[in-house]
Amino acid sequence: MKLTILGGGGFRVPLVYGALLGDRAEGRVTRVVLHDVDAGRLRAIARVLAEQAAGVPDAPEVSFTTDLDEALRGAAFVFSAIRVGGLEGRANDERVALAEGVLGQETVGAGGIAYGLRTVPVAVDIARRVARLAPDAWVINFTNPAGLVTEAMSRHLGDRVIGICDSPVGLGRRIARVLGARPREAWIDYVGLNHLGWVRGLRVAGRDELPRLLDDPVLLGSFEEGRLFGADWLRSLGAIPNEYLHYYYFNREAVRAYQEAERTRGAFLHDQQARFYAGVADPGVPALDLWNRTRAEREATYMAENREAAGAGEREAEDLSGGYENVALALMRAIARDERATLILNVRNRGTLSPLDADAVIEVPCLVDASGAHPVSVDPLPGHATGLVCAVKAVEREVLAAARSGSRATAVKAFALHPLVDSVNVARRLVDGYTAVHPGLAYLG
Repeated sequence: MKLTILGGGGFRVPLVYGALLGDRAEGRVTRVVLHDVDAGRLRAIARVLAEQAAGVPDAPEVSFTTDLDEALRGAAFVFSAIRVGGLEGRANDERVALAEGVLGQETVGAGGIAYGLRTVPVAVDIARRVARLAPDAWVINFTNPAGLVTEAMSRHLGDRVIGICDSPVGLGRRIARVLGARPREAWIDYVGLNHLGWVRGLRVAGRDELPRLLDDPVLLGSFEEGRLFGADWLRSLGAIPNEYLHYYYFNREAVRAYQEAERTRGAFLHDQQARFYAGVADPGVPALDLWNRTRAEREATYMAENREAAGAGEREAEDLSGGYENVALALMRAIARDERATLILNVRNRGTLSPLDADAVIEVPCLVDASGAHPVSVDPLPGHATGLVCAVKAVEREVLAAARSGSRATAVKAFALHPLVDSVNVARRLVDGYTAVHPGLAYLG
């Protein structure tokens, strides 16, 4: 079975390949094709994968190409993990937004809109090519902003594109851990959009254990989200938010922390990965060892500004390992082998959340089998969450409209309507700033 990874020169590709190496069942992936626009990065990641596979019997064959059509032909699954504009683009997203006093994070607020505006046209082109060259393939989308990009691709691929994110899985795992439950035996009642969701219950043997957590200040202070949001606020919500909601609930503090940081997350990753790829280019450097050391540093510094602003301390050791690759592999297994699974995924709504239309991509628990991912019915969101979900989905729709039409006015509207951008004039300056630094936004008239 052929798996194509778009963005195959990306730093996290070895996580996926490492998960494949441990998959020994029938119907597994036997061939991995890496595609990227940067041949040098492809060669670097191929070196890491070769060292991963050393001594592993029947390791999936790896090849790489810069020809997108060649990569797609014959694929059973396509993992899309592209980064349009690279890490330099991410750093620019942060810089332009912070200069206006608003958030530049890559998926939330102004930064997420800018990233979406330059990514959607590329993602749509990929979706059209998949429909033409590999119509039976399933597309698993890692590309951020994951919900927005999945929705853009679904307009051409229908339910054969599914978005994934490891944040809900990690959150559910942490809650289960502090409650003394096994994550595999717990049902996580999670609902929202990508990077905008809430755990409203965690059921073990039919009993909801979340109230016990919310009533215990010691337990609430023992895991990352409890420290990040504070016990009083979590009890007020009656739920545990995804960590990315810290950007909404504590926006001023988050913006201030980013402005005061020595450098932004994008700038840090840009410099870190430049060192990594330069190092791997030296044939005398052990590629896998360098990758492991670089990844450990990357994971330990994840959302560091938010944790510092909240006084949440360092990340827990259990959360420094990967996660999204395991979600992707579980999803692929369930479809390819009809091994039924329950996973939190980004899929079309189809009436699951009543305030949103059927085609809106949401993030909810899904039952997965050979016919795809099927969202599970959920209880209505409380009013405050419904308002935020509807507002952000409306912004996503404006981003899709701007990408389709090339309208600068629609792009301004997308920025201006976002809850974290509080001024039409700021929105106009953001569009001016982003079009000045991003060649990929030249289409905006």
